[in-house]
Amino acid sequence: MYIREIEEKDNQSMEHIIKRSLESFNLNIPGTAYFDPQLSSLAQYYKKLNNAKYWVAVNDEDKVVGGVGIAPFGIKGQVCELQKLYIVPEAQGKGLSKELMTVALDFARQHYTYCYLETLEILQTANLLYSKFGFQQLEKPLDETEHNACDTWYIKKLT
Repeated sequence: MYIREIEEKDNQSMEHIIKRSLESFNLNIPGTAYFDPQLSSLAQYYKKLNNAKYWVAVNDEDKVVGGVGIAPFGIKGQVCELQKLYIVPEAQGKGLSKELMTVALDFARQHYTYCYLETLEILQTANLLYSKFGFQQLEKPLDETEHNACDTWYIKKLT
């Protein structure tokens, strides 16, 4: 497997991965990434933002098996958001999420001071990953949050 920037041909695959993952936890509800308007055009969405990128992990047949994004958060300019980290079930447990996180955070360090993320407490494996990467849990979301169904928030100082 290898990681590369998303291309338009990957949009449908990533939308499918994200939606199936959320459905598996009964999280296909308003206020989650399931209903993000840019979900069907991630390549175009991240390309038009400053200091933002989305990466996909692909197998040897160039089939997308997961992805992660970094985008600006709010209007302050010092905070980015780790977004849409999803991996297909058959590729989980092989260190791929750590590789995607490393690529995303290396990019974030070049442009931001802090990295923020929103998730749900029920996603225990994801929460454990964020803690291992040094994210500190917050008591409430940062202002300007868009995913009001999320109940767990983290921030990390990028040094």
